[in-house]
Amino acid sequence: MAPVDFRTRLTRRASRVGLFLPDDLAARLTVYYELLERWNRKINLTSLDDPDQAIDRLLLEPVIAARHLPQGVGPLEIMDIGSGGGSPALPLALAGGPRVSLTMVEVKTRKSAFLRDAVRQLGLSSARVENARFEELLALPNLHERFDILSIRAVRIEPRVLMTLQAFLKSGALILLFRGPSGPEKSAAVMPPLEWVTTVPLVETLRSRLSILRKVSTSAYVPILGN
Repeated sequence: MAPVDFRTRLTRRASRVGLFLPDDLAARLTVYYELLERWNRKINLTSLDDPDQAIDRLLLEPVIAARHLPQGVGPLEIMDIGSGGGSPALPLALAGGPRVSLTMVEVKTRKSAFLRDAVRQLGLSSARVENARFEELLALPNLHERFDILSIRAVRIEPRVLMTLQAFLKSGALILLFRGPSGPEKSAAVMPPLEWVTTVPLVETLRSRLSILRKVSTSAYVPILGN
């Protein structure tokens, strides 16, 4: 699809969900999507073949979620776990603007190579890629209690994993869980220092949701049992 055609399609899809995309954001989302398509011919980054569904899931969901980033504050540091094809991390960072610094954690080397290429092509000078398991990064004290936002796209995530990941977060920081239609609105398994804030709809046609958790206090990291 030609860039102009895709950008028109993107703008139309955005208007269907009540989004106005500034020209610069629409242009950079187009660059990201075209890069994703090109790399996807070589390695499996996404299984979404329908352009409209891909736009809704990969681009618009994170842009909508960016409404829930803290407002009226200074720089924001975002960590994305299992970044894969770059969504939600890259569109979320683009929508968040220049105040956002992004760390993407991806264990697979080829996907990490794609993410680094995307960072270069998008001119995200404050973004970096960690080609590692998040458990390995927990051994680095400089990453503890550092981030304002932690984002994850997951069908299901174990509460014990959340309890481990919270070690990366400052007190008051948020976890953004990008979810599908299944599962409860609120998990009773969330324990201190995390609290459940809310679950909000993202894209109606996908029945997707964003669940938001907050870290209410600092604490030492909790290792994942059995690993």
